[in-house]
This record gives sequence, C-alpha cells and structure tokens, in this order.
Amino acid sequence: MGGPPYDCLANPLGAVRLAFEKAIGSELETPSTHPSAFNGKDWGALELFRHFLFQESGLSQVPILNPKTLRWVQPNSLVRYRGMIQDMLGNEFYAGAYKDGNLWRTNKFMDVSQYPMGSSPDMCIWERRLLYCVPVPGQNSWTEPSSEMEPNWSSQTREKRRRMDDEDNDPMDLVPDDEIKSSPITKKMREDGLPSPSQSRDTKTTSSSSITSTFQSVDKDNLPCLVKIYDSPESELKLNDVFEFIGVLTFDSELAVEKDDNDELSNSFYDDALVHLPPNKVPRLHCLIHRKLAVQDFLPGSPIIQPKPHLVKETREALFRHLTAVLGNDEVAAHFVLLHLLSKVHARVDDVAVGKLSLNLTGLNKESVSVFGTRLSDTFKNLLPFTNCMPLTLEYLNIASLAPKKDYQANRLVPGVLQLPEGSHLMVDETRLESGSLNSTGIENTKLLKNLIEFQKVEYDFQYYKVEMATDVQLLIFSEGKSNIVPADVIVPFQPSCLESTEMPVAEALEGWRWYLATVRSLPHSIGSEIQKVVEDDLVAARQMDRSLGSRDFSRWLTMARLISSSFGETSLSKEHWEMAKEMERLRRERLK
Repeated sequence: MGGPPYDCLANPLGAVRLAFEKAIGSELETPSTHPSAFNGKDWGALELFRHFLFQESGLSQVPILNPKTLRWVQPNSLVRYRGMIQDMLGNEFYAGAYKDGNLWRTNKFMDVSQYPMGSSPDMCIWERRLLYCVPVPGQNSWTEPSSEMEPNWSSQTREKRRRMDDEDNDPMDLVPDDEIKSSPITKKMREDGLPSPSQSRDTKTTSSSSITSTFQSVDKDNLPCLVKIYDSPESELKLNDVFEFIGVLTFDSELAVEKDDNDELSNSFYDDALVHLPPNKVPRLHCLIHRKLAVQDFLPGSPIIQPKPHLVKETREALFRHLTAVLGNDEVAAHFVLLHLLSKVHARVDDVAVGKLSLNLTGLNKESVSVFGTRLSDTFKNLLPFTNCMPLTLEYLNIASLAPKKDYQANRLVPGVLQLPEGSHLMVDETRLESGSLNSTGIENTKLLKNLIEFQKVEYDFQYYKVEMATDVQLLIFSEGKSNIVPADVIVPFQPSCLESTEMPVAEALEGWRWYLATVRSLPHSIGSEIQKVVEDDLVAARQMDRSLGSRDFSRWLTMARLISSSFGETSLSKEHWEMAKEMERLRRERLK
C-alpha cells in the first residue's frame, strides 16, 4: 500500500512535522500535550532519522555538502557536512511552536516558518546554538568520502541553482546586508555581550564590514557552514573539534531576508547583522544528528582490522623502508620520523604534555629542503589526514596571524594559522630564516610557537585577556642548525646518502600505512613492574655517567620506548624495545658530537 508518509532524505521537514503532529495531537491543546513541554527535548523525530540512517543504511545515500555538491543538492533536503568548529556564535531564540487556528505548528529545524504565524500569543520561544564550521585545515583530498551521483532533481531546482550561479559564482563572498531590521523576539545571546539594539546605523555597517573581512582568508575552494544545534549539551561540542553534522540544508538565493512590518516574526531569524551571513552565500544546516570524528573516520574504504602483531610488524617494515628511501637511505632519521608520526598527547601532568615527540631535522639548507622537504611533505600528505606547512621567514613571523583573536566589534573569533584540530601535522621550514629584527607581532609569534611545541597549547587573544587552548599537533622542523625559535623534543642531524627519487607507492600500500598509523597511534600502553625496575636502574646509571642528563631527557627516552613498542603493535613495554630506544638515542647523540 505504498511507502511511508514521509521521505527522510528528500523531505526531512515532512518527517519532522509528522512526528510533531503525532506527539502534540491535532486537537485543541491540553495541558499534557502543550508544546512548551518539548523545549530542549526530542518528540520522536530523531528516532525516525536514526532508524533511516543507521538501521536502513540510509547514511550512504545522504549527499556530503561541499562546493561540488552544492551546485545540485536540493534546499530543505538531508545533507552531511564534515568540518571543524571554528567559532561559536552563541545562542539564538526562535519561535519553536505556534498555533495556526486549532493546530499547533513547529519551526524547529527551519529558518523561516512555512505557515503565517500572525501575532497570536499562543507561541513557544525556544533556543538553539550557532556554530560556524569550516573544512578541516590542511585536510588532504584522499580523506574525502565518495559522494553519490547527482540525483535527478526537478528542472525547477536546477534552474534556481543556475540563476544563483549566474548572480555570483563565489560562495565565500560575504556581502553585509544593511537593511536588516531589529526584532524583540530573536535577540542573539553571546558569552562576551553584544552592542545594544539601539546602536546607530553607522555602527551596524562597520560591524558587518568586519564580518566580511573575517572570512576573506578562507580558501574559496572550501565551503563554510553555519550549523544550528538543537537540544544538545554544550559540553558535547567544543571549539576546534571535528564533527560530522547531518541535518536539513538551507541554501537558497531566493530566501527572503526582508521582513514585513505587519508580520514581525515570519522572517525574524536575520535581525542581527553581527551574524548575518547571507543564506545564499553561506549554507545553513539545521542539525539533527552529530558525531565527533577521529582520525580513523577519515580512512575511506578501510576495513576495521584488529592490530595483530604479525600484521602490524609487516606493515611497519614496509612503511619504514619507504620512509628510509624518501630520506635518502638515512635509517636513523627514518626511525625517528616513524616514531614522530606515531606520537600523540595521551596525558597531561601539570604543564607537561605526555606523549608528544616533536622532531628537528638539522643539517638542511634551502637546496636540500627543496628535495627532501618536498618528498616528506608529499609523503605526509598521502599518509596523514591533516597536514600543514609553515615557511618560517622573518617577514612571515612579523606579519602572520598565528593565534585566533577576538574581534569584539564583529563579535567574532578571527581564525589564526595555529587554530588546528587534534591530530594535525605541522611542518616548519626554518632554512629560509635570515638575520633581522622582529617586530612586536614577530616576538609574539615566536612565543606562540614555543608554547605550542613545548606545552601543546595555543594562546587565544581575547584582547583583554588570553585563554590557553590545549591542542595535539605533531611538529617537524627543518633547519641548518638547532632551531632556537621552535626547540623540538628530538634533534637529529640529517645524513642522506642517496639523492635518487622514490617511486609512488601503490594504492593498496598507502591504505595499509594509513590504517597502521591511525590504529597504532591509538593503542593503549603500560609498563609492567618488572621492566619498570630495569628502566629505573638504567636511568640511574645513565645519570651517574653523564650529569648533564635531566628529567626531560629521561621523559624523552620513555616516550621513545613506548612509541617503539606501539610501532610493533605491543601494548606493554618489553626489555627488547627498551634496549632499542637506548640504541636509537646512542646513535642520535653520536651524530650530535
């Protein structure tokens, strides 16, 4: 007798409306079914979507929102968006439910009401959070999941898209709208406060211009998204976290933003110029379901395999051979690069980020970096989901915006280069750094880099105060001598013996290495009481032989030993791997002499 009365993919708002009507009933309101009881709660709509997405395998049918799919995806349909939370815009009030005659309607998961609301006192004001999300900085192309083929949307929708493209092909051109009128119902609430609604028109124009400049640094090949979050605890979503949001798309060149004075509430969602990102420029996504993504979630098509020791060992050997070839047959450097790629912050004790292993390859100049630096950069782009490069020149230090800064005039967090998500890799090229003077910006940037590499923290500038944000970024530095600007945990003089280029690995090998790095990096690890006694005795003996050794050296040895053990798929330290760590340290110190 036909299909279900709703289509979660093409008509998600119909499914929401159906669930609401079932929950509220179609008769006159009763105390037990008043919509105010639904504020902050789900009335059954999310269960419909969870069933469709995860039990009926509908997730693969949901298009992924990006610049390509945006040209054909249908407004008010279900989409997926993967991105990093770059800014939290605060909360927004909206008319969540209202009475249309004897029927209750809902505006949840919508920008604009589908029915006239009038000025009825029977109205429920609800709240939602606004997140400004961007594609993950440095995300490599192989991580992009394959999108479905373009569906056969109606010709009307295609024509609308075509007109939108003719008007402006640049989805990142944020044009402020000075004609927005204020509404007493939908005042945005923010942690840092807002200018009063009675501000002059000139002030409002300046604020809008600040918004425009805030986003001009965004890559035009990427697509930002304003995500609206419903009924979710604030602790679930944090700045710089990477999420997949599944929800209702609003992106329409014909969406009205001017209000009728006689129907104040109908389009009052755009009353605040400070967050007015035009809906025909920056898509809105009314989130139904969200999930935090880990590195493993960016491995397309990779099967979930248990990290069995023999399989891990084979993959390790193949990857090590490849790294050795990339590094001109320098096995010592290849060993340290492998450990560096497996490092992560797994604990914080006071100001110590336990588990990090930043690496400084020395003995490089402009010419050798152009060879080996390029090789390593290409290798990391093929192996790691998020990779970034920083050309550390005097000019760059003096003008770059490394830390995010709060713009109180626009009430926005202006992004910085070091606003990176957990699991990012940052390659710093110091070989082009020449002598000269640092200005105040350059001095501040050097402090930011030292703070990042030593404590894995970045100071966000809120003008009147600074906030330290914990991060987990792998740093690799190229330099001629020991870097004083970015002092790494491990300094390895680079000694290649071969300049021949390496062949591109086959796709199957790359998939295996990606799986290896993502899986092994997340393995738990411990040190048994027996081997702990061996380690303690060796550290005491080393201290007696060399009084210059300190706690930082011993911490580095333990980190190296743990990473060596993990690189073989082991979850507890063995004497064999402890001896390997000591031998690697011996070879490294010999080179330093």
